[in-house]
Amino acid sequence: MSFRQARWDEPSLWDLAPPRTPVAAAEVPGVPERFRRKEAIRWPELSEPEVVRHYTRLSQMNFGIDTAPYPLGSCTMKYNPKVSEMLARRPGAADMHPYQPETTAQGSLEFLWKLERLLGKVTGLPEVSLQPSAGAHGEYAAMLMVRAYFRDRGESESRTEVLLPDTAHGTNPASAAMAGYTTREIPSKDGCVDVAALRAAVSARTACFMLTNPNTAGLFESDILEIAEIVHAAGGMLYYDGANLNAILGVTNPGRMGFDVAHLNLHKTFATPHGGGGPGAGVLAAGETLAPYLPVPRIVKAGRKFRLDYDRPRSIGKIRSAYGSAGLDLRAYAFALSHGEEGLKHVARRSVLNSNYVGAKLGRYLPRPFRPLVKHEFVLSGAPLKDRGLRTIDLAKRLLDEGVHAPTVYFPTLVEESLMVELPETESRRELDQFIAAFERAISDTPENLHRAPQHLAVARVDEVRAAREPLLSWKDLRTAGAKAETP
Repeated sequence: MSFRQARWDEPSLWDLAPPRTPVAAAEVPGVPERFRRKEAIRWPELSEPEVVRHYTRLSQMNFGIDTAPYPLGSCTMKYNPKVSEMLARRPGAADMHPYQPETTAQGSLEFLWKLERLLGKVTGLPEVSLQPSAGAHGEYAAMLMVRAYFRDRGESESRTEVLLPDTAHGTNPASAAMAGYTTREIPSKDGCVDVAALRAAVSARTACFMLTNPNTAGLFESDILEIAEIVHAAGGMLYYDGANLNAILGVTNPGRMGFDVAHLNLHKTFATPHGGGGPGAGVLAAGETLAPYLPVPRIVKAGRKFRLDYDRPRSIGKIRSAYGSAGLDLRAYAFALSHGEEGLKHVARRSVLNSNYVGAKLGRYLPRPFRPLVKHEFVLSGAPLKDRGLRTIDLAKRLLDEGVHAPTVYFPTLVEESLMVELPETESRRELDQFIAAFERAISDTPENLHRAPQHLAVARVDEVRAAREPLLSWKDLRTAGAKAETP
């Protein structure tokens, strides 16, 4: 095939359409006067290189799991395997429409059905729904299931109270309140549920006890079987917050502990993308008592075919559009299959090993308020920093100057100036040692530097109250707005 080079004097080469002139609102017929602009919009006028370089620089300033660890306690921020991303982006998965006929979505329904079976084994609660959009959504749906159960028993008027430990995630009481329950806090003793206080609190009013195990202090609730017996003897349900399942994955499970219903965070335990407000997947798992109340539709298998079943009379109904976060479910399924049963056990054991290794090192600088042997995360108290005129937030900001993401601060609230650290199984010994070294440099720095930190990032320490109340969410021409050249 020959290629004829165009001549510069060839008319067709320059036969281009003239540029289109935008029409001002004032020129559009039918636009009322009060809606017409009095002056032209000052759109940013930038070349392509300027735009590309701007967003590339922003990406370089951003902190991501692909660049360094996130030691956020209670969040389990894992590296996201690229093989899972590749599978989820294949046309057969990415181009599926949530409302196409079931007969054309058999492959998707099959892997979703298989993932439900797999998660049933992981949790020890055989009936599973993948519908909830996130952990808090799963919590709320679980509370609706508990409410529906007591309604069917004629106890909805008397079962009005949900119990929670003082180590609970903040979404727990919020979910219970949204479901119409009042909440009551159970105090901790040495970081775990005070069993005597729980025994005194349960009554005929108790609908449910919501518990995370291991809890947010990183401690395993060793009295869990007694706790389950106390709650069930009072006629209540036991709910499992699965945020910390990573520490016991494949070793034990909520079903063996006596829980009736649980939610899981696939973005924590099964390494799907996490952060930025989503995406999320808050799987629900239930035992025999509460399984009939799971959301519809449920995936059922008939022979070699799969279908969505809406005929569940006691179900709490549909809780979201389509079926669930199928793209995240596929990523989680790939993570689980690539590890296998023994590999998932290794995930838990390695996460516990990482936590205890780092905790032992950092315990030389700040006190650890609870027993030294923990599960997936540990808590430090920054109270001694006050002797130097510092707070935990100062240490956290100083860590940013080390190129390290700060741990969770001021949670759990039962520890003064708390700082909670979790480095999951995806982080190597080398990464752990680098984090420890960064922590040592940060806490050994002068109070003046900690107060000023961060000093080496694109943005200095912000007024966090103002940033939350007055965020800049749209482009503004600061030259004409007369704004000061400062970072809000």
